[in-house]
Formats: sequence, C-alpha cells, structure tokens
Amino acid sequence: MHFEACYYQAMEFCIERGIGLFEGGAQGEHKLARGFLPVATRSAHWLRHPRFAEAVEQFLAREARGVDRYIDELNERAPFKAVGA
Repeated sequence: MHFEACYYQAMEFCIERGIGLFEGGAQGEHKLARGFLPVATRSAHWLRHPRFAEAVEQFLAREARGVDRYIDELNERAPFKAVGA
C-alpha cells in the first residue's frame, strides 16, 4: 500500500503530464527492486555558531565518502542492464 500511494500513483501522474523526473526520496535498498536507482541528493543549511558549523562540515565530509561508497554498492546491484552489456 505504501508504494502504491507514495510512488506508483505519483509516477503515473508524472507520466500522464509529461514530467520527466520523479524523485523517489532518499534511502532504502528496498527501492532497487522497484526500479529506483540511488541518486546523491544535496541540501543547504546555515548554522549560526561557527564552531558548530565547522564540526558539522567535518562530519559531512567524512559521511560523504561513506555515502559515495554506498551508492556505488547499490548501483552494482541495480536491476537494469548497462547499455551495450
């Protein structure tokens, strides 16, 4: 029911209106089986406290490397064949 309400109906809406992109949201290996490939997402925030902002920036730099590896791992298990394969 979740995928019907949150994904399939929204995808049908996009197809009917010629919308070329549907973003399925972040996280979830279970989305691979339903045809959603991983895509890196971005967000922008401003943190007033300089030391806190620096700590968050350092954490995000470390986390980004892990997220990149995770996306690569998920892409290796993608349900689609590569073009020319």
